[in-house]
Amino acid sequence: MTARAADRARYDRATAHLDAPLAIVDLDAFDANADDLVRRAGGKPIRVASKSVRCRALLERVLAKDGFAGIMSFTLAESLWLARSGFDDILLAYPSADRSGYAELAADPKLTAAVTVMVDDPAQLAFIDEARAGGTEVIRVCLELDTSLKLLGGKVRVGARRSPLHSPAQVADMARLVARRPGFKVVGIMAYEGHIAGVGDAVAGRPLRSRAVRLMQATARKELAERRAAVVRAVRAVVPDLEFVNGGGTGSVQHTAAEGAVTEIGAGSGLYVPRLFDNYTSFSGRPAALFAQPVVRRPGVGVVTVLGGGYPASGAAGPDRLPVPYLPEGLKYDPQEGPGEVQTPLLGSPADDLLIGDKVWFRHAKAGELCERFEVLRLIEGDAVTATVPTYRGEGHTFL
Repeated sequence: MTARAADRARYDRATAHLDAPLAIVDLDAFDANADDLVRRAGGKPIRVASKSVRCRALLERVLAKDGFAGIMSFTLAESLWLARSGFDDILLAYPSADRSGYAELAADPKLTAAVTVMVDDPAQLAFIDEARAGGTEVIRVCLELDTSLKLLGGKVRVGARRSPLHSPAQVADMARLVARRPGFKVVGIMAYEGHIAGVGDAVAGRPLRSRAVRLMQATARKELAERRAAVVRAVRAVVPDLEFVNGGGTGSVQHTAAEGAVTEIGAGSGLYVPRLFDNYTSFSGRPAALFAQPVVRRPGVGVVTVLGGGYPASGAAGPDRLPVPYLPEGLKYDPQEGPGEVQTPLLGSPADDLLIGDKVWFRHAKAGELCERFEVLRLIEGDAVTATVPTYRGEGHTFL
């Protein structure tokens, strides 16, 4: 029996009393992935990206482990909810236009002590001030550095379009502007190198593309390490008591941790290890989060149909954004239909061994987005479900 077949047997035994659709997290794999992130971080703390987890119970579990400290959130409303739930170190990783959220934040000293907001434009400071509604608490601010690699005098750009602050001088000028403005305090710098951390460099069947990605990433790592160090020096000249410099992501943990200027690493997807993380040479993890759909039809030889399953991930549309049938091994989509909103035909010889009601296990493409489809996660240890915990959606929250 292969390791994957053994996992399928475990998952089927553990959930035999449960009807699909359902989602699971294999805690043995989850914990092993957490340990691997800590090992790769080389002693620097990991701030957990909540958008990649979207389950309070699992955020609590990983933050209880040595090597993890703090949360990187994705909306202001989520940040405030987490702070009120007892989490005390929350970095909002994206700028917000939530007026009521800023009013709540500026009026509550406990919230302002726990939450740091992201800023990269003076207009964002003006927006926050207009939204304060009389609140006078000092708001903690993190400045985001654009990490994109610019070549040929800026004519070629590699990386996500995020912050407008690219040079050390630009970030330092923004730090001075914040420092002069009452009601704000710069406490950190964040620089997420998505073109390094979030792009696989070993794509199956595409050796030339993989080699080009590795070359790009090596060039980008060198350029960013030098620029990030210069940015930190420039900002510390303005803000000597800077508390943290956050960088990295699941795919670049060990490289970013090696930079002296970085004090903490941001990561989260590496806990669940969705399918987008199969194409990396820098690490390998264990798939920890999966979902099961039930067989509801047997249209013919070598074909079964499962209920639903069309859960595409965000990003540029393409096959890599789709979930993949994982267990039993050997199933594939009908190219004329793909994964559907209500039904999904699956082709392959394993289909002939599946009965009505049997489960087919899938891996999704991006980590936390699976939790937007399910209200609970079944936590599996060995071959038993040991807990059922709510996702954000199960607690009544869809933040974005």
